[in-house]
Amino acid sequence: MKNFKILHRDGNARAGRLTTPHGVIETPNFNPVGTQGVVKALGPRELKEIGVQIILGNTYHLMLRPGAELIEKFGGLHQFMGWDKPIMTDSGGFQVFSLGVALEHGSSKVVGRKYQKEESRPRLNKITEEGVIFQSHLDGSKHILTPEKSIEIQRKLGADLIVAFDDHESSKHTKAEMEKSLELTEIWGLRSLKKYNRKNWDGKQLMYGVVHGGTHQDLRIRSAHFTDENFDAISIGGIYGDKKMLCRIVEWVSAEVSEDKPRHLLGIGEVEDLFNGVERGMDFFDCVAPTRRARFGSLYICPENGGNKINSFAMSIRQSRYISDKKPIDPACGCYTCLNFSRAYLRHLYSAGEILYHNLATFHNIYFIVNLMREIRSAILEDSFHKLKFQWLGY
Repeated sequence: MKNFKILHRDGNARAGRLTTPHGVIETPNFNPVGTQGVVKALGPRELKEIGVQIILGNTYHLMLRPGAELIEKFGGLHQFMGWDKPIMTDSGGFQVFSLGVALEHGSSKVVGRKYQKEESRPRLNKITEEGVIFQSHLDGSKHILTPEKSIEIQRKLGADLIVAFDDHESSKHTKAEMEKSLELTEIWGLRSLKKYNRKNWDGKQLMYGVVHGGTHQDLRIRSAHFTDENFDAISIGGIYGDKKMLCRIVEWVSAEVSEDKPRHLLGIGEVEDLFNGVERGMDFFDCVAPTRRARFGSLYICPENGGNKINSFAMSIRQSRYISDKKPIDPACGCYTCLNFSRAYLRHLYSAGEILYHNLATFHNIYFIVNLMREIRSAILEDSFHKLKFQWLGY
């Protein structure tokens, strides 16, 4: 692909460069999630200070509030939120899943955290081959989202990277149900492409197809072939299960798709997963983990300061042992928060419910992951990726 260039390989790990209308993205790269046109608790100036190169917005949420038409009137999401670097938007497929089968199976992430405890709830959507009719989680109003509408919304938002509309499988699906879901993703993918129309849009937006198929190798390979044959960029969705299964899924897909296309592992961003994904040829990642962890008092630390696989490379600032701790969150970190504030102060802000806590904690967590990806890119270019991985993970 002409807009994506692989600069160097260290094994299957790739250091590359993707050129977009709003700037160049060095890969491998982490996309902080800005669901509603904002990375929670951080403004564009702070994101640039951190070194963020691209953020991810959400089609489903932005279509409901404030609406794609309003954003288009402002010149697109870049102008609306004051961010002049690349933006990726997803298709809304995962949120549709979260309003439907995920509610039935007790794993919805859209309708409140209390529904994530294996507690079944009635669906808020109806899926047909035409698209999805659903109720807004905000006010109960009815909407329809089709492949054509998803792509049109993403066009109005003006994102640099967009995603074809897909049907998200459930971990509780039988293989037959998985295959039916995959067939729908393929049908919707072709309709997304027809609406997208590469020639008319003159390369202003790069579209990802989504590889699905659950934990079934044959379905993943089938989906990888379909996606590679039809799309200019590859994303992998529907990831669940343990870390070994994640690695197997990435290996299955990476072995079947073109080397010269960018690859995105959707919804994945914890430290161990980043290393394992990069090692298997992935270029892009996104995840709410850094911002969500910050909100709940979980702050990243590197191995030399106590971070490891068991604690997910994070400390809990809620613990009483930090009441008078003068050290920064991570003494090895060079972020604004760590250079200026103590663990004791962060714990005080958290306990007092102060807004400043969310800003400082999120700044640190996003910086930590973005800086880790910067170290990983440098290690690939220096043929020392596996050495760096061993230093962090021990394998």
